[in-house]
Amino acid sequence: MKRLIRRMTHLRHSDDQISARVRAVLVESLYASPRSLIIGALTSSAIAAVVAAASDDEWLIGCAVLIGLVGAVRIVDALRMRGSATVRQQERGYRAGALAYAGLLGVFGLLTLTRTDSGVLDLLSVTTAIGYAAGIAGRNAGRPLIALSQLCFASLPLVFGLLLPLDPLKALLAAVILLFVLAMSDITQQTYAVILRATTASEEMAALAEHHAGMARRDDLTGMANRTAFREHFEERLRNLTASGEHLALLWLDLDRFKEVNDFFGHLAGNALLVAVARRLEQVLGERGIVARLGGDEFAILCGVADARAAGCIGSAMLEAVRQPVGFNGHDLRTTASIGIAIAPDNGRDADTLLKNADLALYRAKEKGRGRFFFYEPLMDEKIERRRQIALAMDGALERNEFELVYQPIFDLAKGRITSCETLLRWNSPQFGSISPAEFIPIAEDNTLIVMIGDWVLRQACRTAADWPADVTIAVNLSPVQLRAPDLTHAVLAALSASGLPPERLTLEVTESVLLDDVERSLAALSALNRIHVCTTLDDFGTGYSSLSYLTQFPFQTLKIDRSFVIDLEHNPASVAIVQTIVDLAAKLGMRTVAEGVETPAQLDQLRRTRCDAVQGFLLARPMPASEVIGLFAEQAAFRSSPGQPALPGAA
Repeated sequence: MKRLIRRMTHLRHSDDQISARVRAVLVESLYASPRSLIIGALTSSAIAAVVAAASDDEWLIGCAVLIGLVGAVRIVDALRMRGSATVRQQERGYRAGALAYAGLLGVFGLLTLTRTDSGVLDLLSVTTAIGYAAGIAGRNAGRPLIALSQLCFASLPLVFGLLLPLDPLKALLAAVILLFVLAMSDITQQTYAVILRATTASEEMAALAEHHAGMARRDDLTGMANRTAFREHFEERLRNLTASGEHLALLWLDLDRFKEVNDFFGHLAGNALLVAVARRLEQVLGERGIVARLGGDEFAILCGVADARAAGCIGSAMLEAVRQPVGFNGHDLRTTASIGIAIAPDNGRDADTLLKNADLALYRAKEKGRGRFFFYEPLMDEKIERRRQIALAMDGALERNEFELVYQPIFDLAKGRITSCETLLRWNSPQFGSISPAEFIPIAEDNTLIVMIGDWVLRQACRTAADWPADVTIAVNLSPVQLRAPDLTHAVLAALSASGLPPERLTLEVTESVLLDDVERSLAALSALNRIHVCTTLDDFGTGYSSLSYLTQFPFQTLKIDRSFVIDLEHNPASVAIVQTIVDLAAKLGMRTVAEGVETPAQLDQLRRTRCDAVQGFLLARPMPASEVIGLFAEQAAFRSSPGQPALPGAA
């Protein structure tokens, strides 16, 4: 008996250690076979009623009535499955009914043994109680304390009743019942151990599967929802959209020039930036929706909104959050974002359509200068589709020799001859025909093909200029992406070395807008170019971004006056004053000036009066192939040997 008590104490302690999920499964097993419980309750109650009626003993009749009532309650409990109750409540309810029923059967057996003289009635009572006790060992093994308690409640009163008469045969039967209790106790515990191991293993596998399923829906780097989880959430919200009557805003966010952060600071810095951006986006959105990382530097935000204005407010807040610097190893990582917004159901009712439309709006935001958001508009489809088709056609165009270079001469006003040529890129696509550089170069910049194309332009231009007169330089435009590339100086040196062109004969032109993005990196890149004796030109000076600090901060040798001022020289005195001021300022700073876009003799005359150093434009020469440039050099040499000939084409 002490061993039994120790086992039950040990069971109680070990039972307290199991997880809530395992406990729920084990408690559920109590109700797994309601049919056997109902059959047992009905048969036991019927036998008790028969025995009580045959004995005509009021105690037995009262006990039989209680057995019937408790049995009925247990049947109702089994049929209801206690679905609304907690696990603890289910277990307590089952335990109370089971122990009351087992105890009543044990007491009924004891009363039968002590208050009747009929061996048949004794046999019916004892076998009913023992049969019930044997059945619970298997049926309730998932909760061994309940099973063992029922075993003792049903069996031990019989032992007591058999020992009272001091009859050796009955005492022997009592001993057998005790041995039966011990054996069934051992069987119950072993069965429980097997059930517990199996249940625990099953739950661990289920938990592991749930963990993997959760991980499959989380982004590894940021921990936020990934594309899979976002799609599931998106489609669920769309299904409920009609019923709720709300609008659903989809914001597709892409970081601007994120690749450059990786290239300049390394991938760890890029990862730190992504994590910081993810946290900020979640803080801005709060509980209003979901933020997901779709991959790379792309994020998607989904939230219910009252109207487009509310979606715009969210977009503005997110742009501002992304714009804030992120500290990393003593550096301030800076980026901006572009956002495309589509709103359901106005811009679509299914996920694919809304994602496509948000992507179109994102392209528009990038096309308009980045760092802003745009709402989807139906007119975007045609334009963006052309942009995508051009991007596809551009992939491999360099290998197919579809690009070509033309050169526009730059004339020195004082000497009246060509001193440089600007290199211009042209693309004649088999699919689209001749495409304007203003259209295809931004596309090349967005998909990073501009670096490869720019390297090709640089090598070809240097190779071409190597055959020109030694006093003529070649000018090549640098894309902002090229300027920020970490290996720009190496690429320039490689092009010079391959062509044999001296670095002093190469001029690289950059626009003012490039300098706004990252002053430190731009200054470092331009200074590195100057150290290898390559000249630099500030192109389109005066077009809205001008700052006089550029002229003192950045090492330029030439200022290029934008064509917008040159066009107005004939009619606008203010343009004359601006051009004169630029020329005078550049001269004082030791820089040369070049005026572009000269198309009339009057413009040329005005530029002569301002003492501008050099000019270029259609009046003087249109962009032309390299072979025609060689012809101009020959004509120029002939003009110098023939006095009286005009030095500048188009000059009066």
